[in-house]
Amino acid sequence: MNLSSFNSKYGLITIVLIVTVLVIAFFYENFDTSEVVEATDSVVVENLDVIDGIHTPTGLKDGEGLNIVVQTCTVCHSSKLITQNRATRDGWKNLIVWMQQTQKLWELGENEEIILNYLEANYSPEMKVSRRPPLQVSEWYELK
Repeated sequence: MNLSSFNSKYGLITIVLIVTVLVIAFFYENFDTSEVVEATDSVVVENLDVIDGIHTPTGLKDGEGLNIVVQTCTVCHSSKLITQNRATRDGWKNLIVWMQQTQKLWELGENEEIILNYLEANYSPEMKVSRRPPLQVSEWYELK
């Protein structure tokens, strides 16, 4: 291998790399991210797969505010952390504050109210009901 073929071969590779970097830099600078956010919002709404009241990709109950919860909460953790827990509205608010103080959760702004409404409606503590109602005795008699 002679020096001139070595220089021309690697010179061409260098030029291609420089042009590639410049093209990427140009498109990155002129890329409008607002279009990406709008497209993401519409995709979530259009692809909402709900079967028997459950959003199948996440396992969350269908309800008002579901999209905001999915877009906000499942960015950092699994939706199973929601489905496995129950809390009052104040309890969910305390969890949000804890995540903001310790887990770097951002300020939710107007979405906080939507999220709390959804969690309160769908993941509040439930009254435990026995498998059957208590027996109602209408008449007592003596055993002999």
